[in-house]
Amino acid sequence: MGSILVCDDERSICELLDIALRREGHKVETVTGGEAARHKIDSALFDVIVTDIKMPGVNGVEVLRHAHQVSPDSAVILMTAVDDYESAVEAVKAGGATDYIRKSPGLVDEVKLAVARSLTKVSLSRQNFALRRDAAARNSLENIVGISPAIEKLKHTIRTVATTSSTILIFGESGTGKELVARAVHTCSPRDAEAFVSVNCGAFPETLLESELFGYVKGAFTGASQNRRGLFEVADQGTIFLDEIAEMTMPMQVKLLRVLQERTVRPVGGTSEIAVDVRVIAATNRDLDKQVSEGTFREDLYYRLNVIPIRAPSLRERPEDIPLLANHFLKKYAPGAGKSIHAVNAASLETLTGYDWPGNVRQLENTIERAVALEATAELHVELPIERPKARAVAAGAEAAFPIAGSVLPKGVNMENYVEQIERSLLQSALNQTNGVQVKAAEVLGISYRSFRHLMKKYDL
Repeated sequence: MGSILVCDDERSICELLDIALRREGHKVETVTGGEAARHKIDSALFDVIVTDIKMPGVNGVEVLRHAHQVSPDSAVILMTAVDDYESAVEAVKAGGATDYIRKSPGLVDEVKLAVARSLTKVSLSRQNFALRRDAAARNSLENIVGISPAIEKLKHTIRTVATTSSTILIFGESGTGKELVARAVHTCSPRDAEAFVSVNCGAFPETLLESELFGYVKGAFTGASQNRRGLFEVADQGTIFLDEIAEMTMPMQVKLLRVLQERTVRPVGGTSEIAVDVRVIAATNRDLDKQVSEGTFREDLYYRLNVIPIRAPSLRERPEDIPLLANHFLKKYAPGAGKSIHAVNAASLETLTGYDWPGNVRQLENTIERAVALEATAELHVELPIERPKARAVAAGAEAAFPIAGSVLPKGVNMENYVEQIERSLLQSALNQTNGVQVKAAEVLGISYRSFRHLMKKYDL
């Protein structure tokens, strides 16, 4: 079912098509002039626009051009009388119009068929966008490597819950593969043929996250030159994965709660609601119970998300899987590095198995990738990661990483280099303290996200 705009200067035709399309289950709005159609297109998102060509003032071709510029994702169907036939054909050939219909006694049936065809094209376009955005979206249980009881339990849970449409909350330490679990749920579900859309909630400031999730209409903010669909719409009939959900601000939590309750989204700057059928899977490495008690995470949203909790086990809980994972990553990276390495050295495997892996599977993968790049023999020898000292606190009152003794720098110390060292150290400490979440790190340092990104680029972090 779709959102349809009908434009015709004959009110009777608008009313006829409104009734017919609503009976098909579509959401329909009608206008009786081209100028009114342009205003509607500016303020709302439509899947299909059905417009007459010959109208006084702004005609249908001008409506088509405006839609193509402002809402390029919308399909446009032109209705034409016999004497306008050539104009309609030219519009389709030029690539702007999706379809055209001759006005005839069978107009209603023709419009219903054309709308159905257009919605199919729109749906395929959205699926292709989602696949391009996330090319690795087709993961299954086979991608969760391991034979340990913890992993077998996890796989059983995934198989069990995948058949439902209930909201899932995946929790676990950083690097345990929470997104891999979400993808496996999607792949094992009846929604497998539809889009899987992943978004990191900690990677966007609040205003950008809202427009990313819910879309926006032309003129909603500076730079919004055309309508854009949000990721909830892109994931319609499929799955949306909200990673780092604990990083959402309180205002965004309220907006997400409304989406989960109403199953509708409103684009930024828009005036109408858009129905979405999306399975929501959220993930966090934070203790949400603690955040709820501290008042930094909404209790009502927590219960909406935590319908089915799934825990991703840490790597130290399943040491028997480490040899399998090590060889899995070896096979993944050796061909790309042009290396003929047949296996991981036995002594290295024993050492890897005895390590507690604070960074979990992600840290193990990085370790194997580095070892492959450095290996010169047919057998992989792996050194354990160098332990990184704990970052010093950045909060007020903490000991400074670079204390300044006296009013001037010691002799021979360059002030510019000294200041750069301090800035770099503070950035790194803030990132360590916030588990790499840049928006949160900027808040810790008391600077804007934009300034933080600028310094990150400056120091190549």
